[in-house]
Amino acid sequence: MQSADNEGAAGLRVVVLGGTGYLGRRIGEAFAADGALVHLVSRTPAGDGPADRRSVRMDLLATGARELARFFGSVRPDVVVNAAGRVWQAGEAEMAAGNADLVARVAESLVDLPHPPRLIQLGTVHEYGAGTPGAGTSEEHEPAPVTPYGRTKLLGTRIVLRAAAEDGLDGVVLRLANVIGAGVPAGSLFGKVAAHLGEAARAQHLGEKPDELRLPPLRAHRDVVDARDAVDAVRAAATAPAADIGGQVINIARGEAVPMDALIHRMVELSGVDLPVVETVTDQPSGPGAEWQQLDVSRALRLLRWQPRRTLDASLRDLLAAAVPAPANGRK
Repeated sequence: MQSADNEGAAGLRVVVLGGTGYLGRRIGEAFAADGALVHLVSRTPAGDGPADRRSVRMDLLATGARELARFFGSVRPDVVVNAAGRVWQAGEAEMAAGNADLVARVAESLVDLPHPPRLIQLGTVHEYGAGTPGAGTSEEHEPAPVTPYGRTKLLGTRIVLRAAAEDGLDGVVLRLANVIGAGVPAGSLFGKVAAHLGEAARAQHLGEKPDELRLPPLRAHRDVVDARDAVDAVRAAATAPAADIGGQVINIARGEAVPMDALIHRMVELSGVDLPVVETVTDQPSGPGAEWQQLDVSRALRLLRWQPRRTLDASLRDLLAAAVPAPANGRK
């Protein structure tokens, strides 16, 4: 299985686009710990950091392919990880700019380099659309996304695969399940619940009655993956043989569909906060394909020697530790 130590990454020059974001920051830290020289590229750089993590200020949405090529030419990366993109609180045009147009410029800039690096594109389970209840979705499944996010991320995936097939790009797409862990974006369901639990814990500490947690109906089953496991998959993809993974899509997930109502109630239980969870009644049906997400991860095991190692409770505890004050978080 993929080890926590990745000796093959020592000495690699790694560029992480979106390097100060939720996953990008973790990826940069992991590669640096492996002994790689890391460049974190972001519109909002992390500031002065360790010598093995150089911060580069760049507005990726406004940077053209030629400018990107000059940057990559000066850094001469062995690996480029694209963890940039638009997810929450954006329209479809904005998502297309971050999830597809940027990918096209990155791919174009890389194939013209004298020694093109490997491109690891982070995709999403939402590219697939409807899943079949009781079954895992393999990479051979024809994508039919039903959300703007899924549609625009699929465009990015197809750009990478086309560049690999037609231009010789050493590119791979890791299609991630819903990623959970400390610092999960506030716009996601898990981020909203964690923030509410944090506020409720502070109210409880002051002797006040916390507000109930009101959520839409939690009918869906979702495949989730721990952020640390997702990072391990990126590390494995950085050093896997090009002949094995070049031009491939690889699912990264737990490989099981988890009932969201049970998962949210478990979050509340682990938080130690005593508050009711109320599912609001709505006349609007769930969106198509919204009920079931489960990925087949056999290709990841075969090509990357990767499989998830963290338990759901470990993921939830990690998420809660960053959001809920210690006195409440330590009660369970």
